[in-house]
Amino acid sequence: MDLDWESLTEATSGAVGALVSTTVFYPLDTCKTKYQAEIRSLDEEGHRRPPKYRNLSDVLWDAFSSRQIMSLYQGLGTKNLQSFISQFVYFYGYSYFKRLYLERSGVKSIGTKANLVVAAAAGACTVIVTQPLDTASSRMQTSEFGKSRGLWGTLSEGSLMEAFDGLGISLLLTSNPAIQYTVFDQLKQRLLQERLGTKRGPNADASPETLSAFAAFALGAVSKSIATVLTYPAIRCKVMIQAANGRESKSPKALAAALGAIWRNEGGAGFFKGLQAQILKTVLSSALLLMIKEKISRSTWVFMLAIRRFFFVHSLPKIKPPRATS
Repeated sequence: MDLDWESLTEATSGAVGALVSTTVFYPLDTCKTKYQAEIRSLDEEGHRRPPKYRNLSDVLWDAFSSRQIMSLYQGLGTKNLQSFISQFVYFYGYSYFKRLYLERSGVKSIGTKANLVVAAAAGACTVIVTQPLDTASSRMQTSEFGKSRGLWGTLSEGSLMEAFDGLGISLLLTSNPAIQYTVFDQLKQRLLQERLGTKRGPNADASPETLSAFAAFALGAVSKSIATVLTYPAIRCKVMIQAANGRESKSPKALAAALGAIWRNEGGAGFFKGLQAQILKTVLSSALLLMIKEKISRSTWVFMLAIRRFFFVHSLPKIKPPRATS
């Protein structure tokens, strides 16, 4: 079987980076998600009720005061599984589609428009595969502290279709990683070209060029900030739809309904409620992910080469040595 080993290397290093970054920043992610999911409702007189959570620290204090601090990790296993699978599928698809485009088009480097299309295609494949895990993770995080159920218990509460709540928005949000990785990839290429002076020549056994840890972290932070600001209203709508109370009939079940609920109850500013928290979490997480990916890609590449050579050698027909003659 002819595998795309470079794409497999990208996918593996990206998935490992996602696993580490998700675990490190998970409590912040839980606070952010619960804060985003809350909608300020109106009282009988038409006035907006005060929110339960005014900022992230209120969510954290709620966990402390209820002695449920470990509940900030509720759904971590599901989130890690989703992050690992999604990043593996995304990085493999992104690397594979990009290499396929370069081979078919005959160009030496991919342009911005083509990069966006390639990244969006990889993102769409990822969303379809991991949407039930994404929905379950959001419901676990937005459940009351100490009352979250396991993955199977969360998914079995509703129908199969409800496991795909927010799929349309998730497909729309493929533009987020598309923007992020396009910006990151373009900045990375320019930085490496300036550092090396010339592009790396084609060599199947040469390890890919990598950024320093600081450069990868900085470029990851910049690229994710840009993507987050541009797509944030859709991000908040997705969290509201997938939240634990999303199974209630009064809760929005589609993008238009979520946008309308935000506008009626919170005004225009509601579309960006929690933006600072989203940027803080996603920028730190994505920057750490890309930093880890860049630093382990060389070792992963060597590991993949060893596996390839092992299977190649063992797939050859065994030839018995000639018998010695007397």
